[in-house]
Amino acid sequence: SALALLVLVAALALGLALALLPRAPVNRFCTAPNNKTGFLCDDRVTCVPASWVCDRVSNCRNGEDEQEQLCGDLPHSLPGHLVFHCSNPRSWVYGDQRCDGMNDCGDCSDETWSLAACPPCGQDWWSCSPVHFEFCSCIPRRLCRDGIQHCLGWSDELAC
Repeated sequence: SALALLVLVAALALGLALALLPRAPVNRFCTAPNNKTGFLCDDRVTCVPASWVCDRVSNCRNGEDEQEQLCGDLPHSLPGHLVFHCSNPRSWVYGDQRCDGMNDCGDCSDETWSLAACPPCGQDWWSCSPVHFEFCSCIPRRLCRDGIQHCLGWSDELAC
């Protein structure tokens, strides 16, 4: 019985030692719908769009997208792939807001800046110099020929 007790104590000690070993960080990168940057949940199946992380709504089954260690010091506590730093060093947006056609940084650096590396306007967009700050170098085609000027040269009303 002393040998059994010794084996039990050794097994407990080994279990405790293994629990205290640092674990390799979990790779949380995934591609969310619309081919955008995402956050992989613990189930290794659910991919949450980056901008849904730390939004005070649990999108992962276990709530890992809202944990304090992830959301405690935004954007520094987020994995790097979830963050895009604007040209203003104090500003950032979620990675899935880069190249979405909207001026999320306020200076268009998330849409036109070289680090954004955005493709040209897609088929649902019209290329022009917009007159409204919310767009950068493209406007949604749904705004074409609506009787309102959205492009500096009126191309949204004349040629779009």
